Amino acid sequence: MTGPDTNKEEFIEARNHWELEKLYVDLGLAKGKSLTPVEKKFLRGLLCGFSPAEIAITVYQSRSSSTVRVYLSNGLYKYIEDMLSHQAGSSVKVKNWSRVTHLLEKAGYKKARIYIERTSNQKKINTIKTTDDLNMQSAQPQDWGEAIDVSLFSGRETELTQIQEWIIKENCRLIVLLGMGGIGKTTFSAKLVEQIKDKFEYVIWRSLRFAPPLEVFCNQLIQILSPHEETKNSECLDSSIVQLMDYLRSSRCLIVLDNLDSILYNEFIDAVDTPSTFLGSSYSKKTSYPSTYPLPQICYRQGYEGYGELIRRIGDSLHQSCFILTSREKPQEIAALEGKSLPVRCLKLTGLTSTEIQKIIISKGLVDSNDEEIKFLSEWYAGNPLFIKLASTTIQELFDGSINAFLEQGIIAFGEIRSVLDQQFNRLSSLEKIIMYWLALNSDLFSVRKLQKDMVPRVSQRLILEAIELLQRRSLIERQGAKFSQIPVLIEYIAEQLVEENFKFMGEKEGSLLTLHTILEAKIKNHIRDMRLNAEI
Repeated sequence: MTGPDTNKEEFIEARNHWELEKLYVDLGLAKGKSLTPVEKKFLRGLLCGFSPAEIAITVYQSRSSSTVRVYLSNGLYKYIEDMLSHQAGSSVKVKNWSRVTHLLEKAGYKKARIYIERTSNQKKINTIKTTDDLNMQSAQPQDWGEAIDVSLFSGRETELTQIQEWIIKENCRLIVLLGMGGIGKTTFSAKLVEQIKDKFEYVIWRSLRFAPPLEVFCNQLIQILSPHEETKNSECLDSSIVQLMDYLRSSRCLIVLDNLDSILYNEFIDAVDTPSTFLGSSYSKKTSYPSTYPLPQICYRQGYEGYGELIRRIGDSLHQSCFILTSREKPQEIAALEGKSLPVRCLKLTGLTSTEIQKIIISKGLVDSNDEEIKFLSEWYAGNPLFIKLASTTIQELFDGSINAFLEQGIIAFGEIRSVLDQQFNRLSSLEKIIMYWLALNSDLFSVRKLQKDMVPRVSQRLILEAIELLQRRSLIERQGAKFSQIPVLIEYIAEQLVEENFKFMGEKEGSLLTLHTILEAKIKNHIRDMRLNAEI
């Protein structure tokens, strides 16, 4: 295991939420000299919600966290204890890594958050400082903290109206916004909250991007909802959840949890058998995928299982508040709770219309593009606003603003767009990938029944049904009625995946594998060519 690069500033996102420079100085005083670059790096990691093991993986590319734990136990934890004990006038102990953010937030090192408080007579905007006294300050300008700017938001009128009706008229307790990466879940939720905030006593925004421990999250909410009351037995998670639920019943709160997928992972992934192993064994109806082979389940990361319990209680219990979650993947407890006439609902966001995409393209400086070019670009990226923005920057910088010249070079899944797709595709099991490959071969919509009948290798109907359900919950396939398809940019991405699989395995397998991959690759590339011709500008 090599040492960390002290010049590389990992976990710099901590600067957005913490008074880092003040913290460096105060801890340096407790230490007796300035913190080293490595100590600062590990501190930032803790402030971003990373465990020692996760810090080790990021900094050392190693699963062994012993070095990080030694640094923390013999250094940072002691400095934090000395600093906080001196400030409080009583002994303060860091019992584990997850307590660090809680203790430092209570000591006032976290940047101020804004929330909205409504009384019966007036609306006040208050700044909550994370200190023990939590003084109220009114007449502050409204600030959504971690929520993004939506001043240029346009479109999605139907979806906004639908969810407002769910929340205001039908009193839904839990709303889940689903969609693939870049589709605009965060932006949409911020716009929604902006439009309905006056219907609630409290509006609170939290991002789970840095995976805060549930204990910290619950205590933060409790301190905002009741700043003058001490949390009851904050060491007991269940007690904190119960206390939080009491406040959700007594006050009407609107709470957003953005990036829920940051604390999700797959329970198990079949690492032994790859898609190529099954696809390459023989291109015949006799080939079959093991019926007992497990499919991954969408679960919570170790140490974050309590979020699932909190979500279950929010959906199950009677209260007057509403939680909005955004995620690329739907957790199991949501699937069990949701229903068209139930207080838990899900909405899967799809792409923007060509008219809405045109506004994005113009804002990126592509003012000379014609309607057909914009329509074509929008269709290839299925109206994904992030993909359109990234492609527009490339078009501006490398193709002199010509959408047509960009499309003619034949590569649309590249750079950050490919990274977003990688993040989701790499979470799939072998069977899910096989189905994704198979769907990519068919330009027509495919039903579950037809897939069960036609797919090679042969797979049990149960496994296909389960895999399709998982892909749907992962926002990777599009449903029209009872049939499914993929968006064009994903089809092209899968074609490139097959090319990479071909290179990876052509030296290990001969004959049928190379032949089959050649067939698959050729079919997908022909399909892509036909799509281009059919939508020719």
